[in-house]
Amino acid sequence: MAVIRSKNTSDRIVRYAIYIISAIILFGAAYPLYFVVIASFSNPADVTNGKVWLFPMRVSLEGYMKVFEHEPLWIGYRNTIFYTISFTLLSLCVTIPSAYALSRKDLMLRNPIMFIFTVPMFFGGGLIPTYLVIKSLNLLDNPLVMILPGCLGIYNMIISRTFFQNNISSDLREAAFIDGSGEARFFFTMALPLSKAIISVIALYCAEATWNSYFNGLIYLKSANLKPLQLVLRDILIANDFNARQGSSASASMASQALLKELIKYCTIVVSTLPMMIVYPFIQKHFTQGVMIGAIKG
Repeated sequence: MAVIRSKNTSDRIVRYAIYIISAIILFGAAYPLYFVVIASFSNPADVTNGKVWLFPMRVSLEGYMKVFEHEPLWIGYRNTIFYTISFTLLSLCVTIPSAYALSRKDLMLRNPIMFIFTVPMFFGGGLIPTYLVIKSLNLLDNPLVMILPGCLGIYNMIISRTFFQNNISSDLREAAFIDGSGEARFFFTMALPLSKAIISVIALYCAEATWNSYFNGLIYLKSANLKPLQLVLRDILIANDFNARQGSSASASMASQALLKELIKYCTIVVSTLPMMIVYPFIQKHFTQGVMIGAIKG
């Protein structure tokens, strides 16, 4: 009995230690996000003076009102939503069929094709050759430059191929063919319905990458009406474009302008991340399942 009690006591100690460590890690990861949210609703002077810790101080929507009055922000939102939806749909239409085809062992030249796909993962042409290719394709200052390049992600394709190999068995395919099904019919009526998990994972990967992307827009887009949201936020946070466009009243002091600028930074962070935070919980189940099946078993 003494031995059993000793084991139970030690197990509880270890369990409590794990809880404490996990709570500390969670706090360290979640508090900065929470602070940004409460700071965006607080008086900027209280944030600067360090009075905001757990709850907003002197709740104010001034920062959000200024941000939403910034017309380029809405243009950036429109463009980013268009780029994200278009790129995600195109990437799924390209990645999933290619992954399914490469998962079939009877595909001719399967290994050489896979080798050709894998090489760009390790070797790239560089920025200047890529820019010249984009220019030769007349994609400079064209919204398609945010959609076409990179629509086939090699990493996403490998994960999807592993998923198909582990979950779409040859016996199921043979049974479908015996019943008169063709390759295309089997893919659309059986393989795709069984692949909701990996489709959700790839969609999330593509949507998140496109939503947070700014480099392609910075290099290839010049028109202000084509800029994605992240470039607009960059102008607000770094290039002081917000102050240049909004101007400052003669009666406003430099100190109040500086405080407002800090408040706007917190508000823009919330505005840019909120859509992805809303979408993620709805596909979290499929995301976890797809990653486990598509990556670990491979």
